[in-house]
Amino acid sequence: MAVKVGEKAPDFTLPNQDGEQVSLSQYRGKNVVLYFYPKDMTPGCTTQACDFRDNYSEFEKLNTVVLGVSPDPIERHQKFIRKHGLPFPLLADTENEVAKLYDVWKPKKMFGKEFMGIERSTFVIDAEGIVRKEWRKVKVDGHIEETLEFIKENLA
Repeated sequence: MAVKVGEKAPDFTLPNQDGEQVSLSQYRGKNVVLYFYPKDMTPGCTTQACDFRDNYSEFEKLNTVVLGVSPDPIERHQKFIRKHGLPFPLLADTENEVAKLYDVWKPKKMFGKEFMGIERSTFVIDAEGIVRKEWRKVKVDGHIEETLEFIKENLA
């Protein structure tokens, strides 16, 4: 099932960095930026997470929560959050179930080797749980500003 703009976002439950179960549906009444990224502590993922961190108060002003999802285990998320002072939850999708649900678990290539991994993607979900925007194959530079602008223009 592919996620489609204008349709209800598939609900899911995953553990956050503290092992608490987090469901998308618990954020009804708020906008959600759901972003999928390949791996904690890597350069692009660190830049993206820190960009979200640095703009987090702007998202809060727009009634928007940020949720990061990667295949990393809880312990790695804890280290990533501590090291970079991230103010938002990171969810551990260790079995890639949610990545598959949102169709971001894709074949990738690096150094001539093929493997399965996360395609960096962001979904904006409105307060009623409807997918309002998606970005796939996200380029980190400028992405957070683009996301904020979309929310200001369409959901504020």
